[in-house]
Amino acid sequence: MSDAILQAEARSEFGKGAARRIRREGKIPAVMYGHGAAPVHVTLPGHDTLLALKNPNALLTIVLDGKEQYALARDVQRDPIKTVVIEHIDLVVVRRGEKVTVDIAVSVVGEAASETVVTLENSVLSVEAEATHIPEGVEVSVEGLEAGTQILAKEVELPAGSTLVSDEELLVVNITQQVSAEALEAELAEAEAEAGIEHEESDADAEGGEGESAEGGDAEGDEAKPEGDEA
Repeated sequence: MSDAILQAEARSEFGKGAARRIRREGKIPAVMYGHGAAPVHVTLPGHDTLLALKNPNALLTIVLDGKEQYALARDVQRDPIKTVVIEHIDLVVVRRGEKVTVDIAVSVVGEAASETVVTLENSVLSVEAEATHIPEGVEVSVEGLEAGTQILAKEVELPAGSTLVSDEELLVVNITQQVSAEALEAELAEAEAEAGIEHEESDADAEGGEGESAEGGDAEGDEAKPEGDEA
């Protein structure tokens, strides 16, 4: 079962002017190709297509002249300013049972050991899966893991029916020891010292020091006067 059914219309107009007219009508120009067939140029309903492509790996059922066929969006061209506006879509026709390579999102779940930092080094993995059973994503648990733990692509548990295409040694999650504020300041100070960076005393600090000295002198003078009068 596909994620969305889109009613397509064949188109015979091409070029930038024709594309602008299509978009003004609330539609999206697209081209379908695959399995050795000649490319078919179509228009798709703008709103429905935009909703369907919230999932970049959505399996689409394209209905054209009463015939249905599955397709995946391979290249979605968006307006560089208004990114919600789709300018053109390349669709690749797929068949039930056919294997395709797609990028799926990686998310981290669970809580690692205290005083650790969890870094998602790679947020997507390339996998091969059946066109009609493409996983939406994969979760990686870090529950209770200690600093120094690294999770590689080959260690990620993929959904059933999917096989890894990415490099097996690709670092996906890295867990490191949390650095305290004091340690960060010490490292910064050491780095500045090695670089020969010196911080000059601010005017406010200098004035404060002079003020304290003057106040101290006045106090001594006030104490000395009574002694002189008594003498």
